[in-house]
Amino acid sequence: MENVFSKLRNLDAYPKVNEDFYSRTLSGGIITLVSSLAIVFLFFSEFRLYLHTVTETKLLVDTSRGEALRINFDVTFPAVPCTLLSLDAMDISGEQHLDIKHDIIKKRINAYGGVIESRQDGIGAPKIEKPLQRHGGRLEHNETYCGSCFGAEQSDDDCCNSCEEVREAYRRKGWAMTNVDLIDQCKREGFIQRVKDEDGEGCNIHGSLEVNKVAGNFHFAPGKSFHQTNIFLSDLLAFQKDSYNISHRINRLAFGEYFPGVVNPLDGAQWIHETSNGMYQYFIKVVPTIYTDISGRTVHSNQYSVTQHFKNLEFISLNSHPGVFFIYDFSPIKVTFKEEHISFLHFITNICAVIGGIFTVAGIIDSFVYHGQRRMKKKMDIGKFR
Repeated sequence: MENVFSKLRNLDAYPKVNEDFYSRTLSGGIITLVSSLAIVFLFFSEFRLYLHTVTETKLLVDTSRGEALRINFDVTFPAVPCTLLSLDAMDISGEQHLDIKHDIIKKRINAYGGVIESRQDGIGAPKIEKPLQRHGGRLEHNETYCGSCFGAEQSDDDCCNSCEEVREAYRRKGWAMTNVDLIDQCKREGFIQRVKDEDGEGCNIHGSLEVNKVAGNFHFAPGKSFHQTNIFLSDLLAFQKDSYNISHRINRLAFGEYFPGVVNPLDGAQWIHETSNGMYQYFIKVVPTIYTDISGRTVHSNQYSVTQHFKNLEFISLNSHPGVFFIYDFSPIKVTFKEEHISFLHFITNICAVIGGIFTVAGIIDSFVYHGQRRMKKKMDIGKFR
């Protein structure tokens, strides 16, 4: 057994020196103090990093299919009345949403940006008594109301009981609705008067819309839109102006939910209209993103980049009309962000590296200073420094 202990003793890489042979110096004390302070500082620095989370980023091929995309928006048009402002969306699969009203809030604003009225889009005025029936007479007490579509009926049984239903019937036919003042439903719902009352006002429109996760576009346009031969047109009413000021400010535009660190480049973007008519286009590349926080909660969202273009329109043609267009497409690459802590083993490794490294460097410096002082002292003793 004593032989085994003796062999182990020979393996000792840290031979001990008797304290009687220690030589303590002032420079060694200073170096020890400085190195100890450096160790303490770096220890707490590493400990702080260990407590905080780090975000790991990965790029993957997006293999998701059949998902829906929620677009959240808040846009202000200082010169377009709320009654004339409409929102439409379509995608390359052929799905279309015209004059979207669901989950949309419009705020009438004055020239100074103050809110006059806030209302959910699609809420109309109450109907007056005795509206005009389809056969031409007025509604009697015991009759069921069936309003005329003014030639836009698809069958003999079709009824248009509101101004909006008449507009939809006209859209299905591909007709421009230029005789609003002659349509009973629009007159008694106060549509014409509402347009006149909002003359000179602006509109803030905010809300969200859900679309398919394929390339498409949505746009805000003055005048109610309708569809004809796969082209969006504007239903320019007879009493509207020949040109529109499409100045706008994008208060917020997000494709999906918020997650920490997301940057939406169009938030706060503003454009001032300088020409008589125009089409403002934003070309957006949407990047699918998955964010996982330290607690394991996962957020499926999107980031995007954008370029923009303005087209000056001398006149309204069938293929171009004034408005603000957002044309989006999807990147095939998906980004994942994952919050995580540094592992405890990595933390211990860093601490050992800090302590060992500083003591090693401090030992080298102390040895250099100590031997330098001894050589200088020997030279002074033999009279080389006088």
